[in-house]
Amino acid sequence: MAVMIKGLNRRSVAVLMSAGLALAACSKPADKTAAAAGGDTVKVGVLQSLSGTMAISEVTVKNATVLAIDEINAAGGVMGKKIEAVVEDGASDPAVFAQKATKLIESDKVATVFGGWTSASRKAMLPVFEKGGNLLWYPVQFEGNECSPNIMYSGAQPNQQMLPALDWAKEKGFKTYFLVGSDYVFPRTANLIATKHIQKNGFKVVGEEYQALGGTDFSGVIAKIKAAKPEFILNTLNGDSNVAFFKQMAAAGMTPDKVPIMSLSIAEEEALSMGPALVKDSYASWNYFETLQSPENAKFIEAYRAKFGADKVTSDPMVHGYVDVYIWKAAVEKAGSFDPAKVRAAAVTLDAIPTPLGAVKFIANNSLTQTGYIGQLDESGKFKVIWTSPAPIDPEPYDPVTFPGKTCTIS
Repeated sequence: MAVMIKGLNRRSVAVLMSAGLALAACSKPADKTAAAAGGDTVKVGVLQSLSGTMAISEVTVKNATVLAIDEINAAGGVMGKKIEAVVEDGASDPAVFAQKATKLIESDKVATVFGGWTSASRKAMLPVFEKGGNLLWYPVQFEGNECSPNIMYSGAQPNQQMLPALDWAKEKGFKTYFLVGSDYVFPRTANLIATKHIQKNGFKVVGEEYQALGGTDFSGVIAKIKAAKPEFILNTLNGDSNVAFFKQMAAAGMTPDKVPIMSLSIAEEEALSMGPALVKDSYASWNYFETLQSPENAKFIEAYRAKFGADKVTSDPMVHGYVDVYIWKAAVEKAGSFDPAKVRAAAVTLDAIPTPLGAVKFIANNSLTQTGYIGQLDESGKFKVIWTSPAPIDPEPYDPVTFPGKTCTIS
């Protein structure tokens, strides 16, 4: 299997170099599937942040992944084997993600791994999976600009989430933009792409500010927003930093009904945790909202609440984590093998399948074709869908405006 990857920014390279320290003990197993699928079970890894600043988002992705595993086991398992989930905590730390991924592959000898949220965590894990020859199913939207045969990118590429949000903002007549994000790979690269498209539209970025992941003091950022007077804010903050940002914006008199805010990492779970009143009237762009009407979504919501509580909500990353397990199962059965390379090859040739997201399928660049949605939060914490893409959107790992000439070829 060969892959062509062109271009990493200096921040990404730094993360990869630090992740390399976790690989000292990593060696390629002689047989990637024998230990994972021994006896009547097959081991898989579930790796999310169960503690730290990202736990507000990632615990529920772990829950949805485990739900899919339990459902598949109840229906007979995969290739006659029950799935044994080995759950690990990435602790909101990229270095820990690399260490735990190494453990899952080398010590637990799992057949595959489901997990990750931040791009920093994914970048730290990437060399682990490439060296170990295993396969990571990554369920969260990200900045693109990456292409690996060892990662299945089910989360949205920029052209499936951020660019539809900017096109919608253009249609609404917004011409000046302020970009706010957490200080790591996804927000910085996403905002680079956003700036290129905003400028291409003849509009202006009037400010761009970052806060450390988990940071809570936005006084300086908010002062700059006040001074710049943007018509629209694109928010790429992650984790519980969003709570502090929205509270301090409200205290400054800049609530979402007065200064429109489009978030790329606030979904139903985060809105509920933050308090719906705090984020009411703000917008979000995703490939799933709980309010989508379909038999598949109704079944998923019912199953999730039956297992985790009648008051629980569902969200885009959760559903991607859930769907990834089912697509892995289908790919294993098509390949007739748990071998990661064979499973990957099978996954990108599966027909579109109905899911709570709608009909989705992986294509040759290891990314998912899916529908785009924009929603606005109401007082109950639910998103009213106000825009839907005319058709499912094929993923583009490299934005042609920002990274012209870069391609993704996996064979």
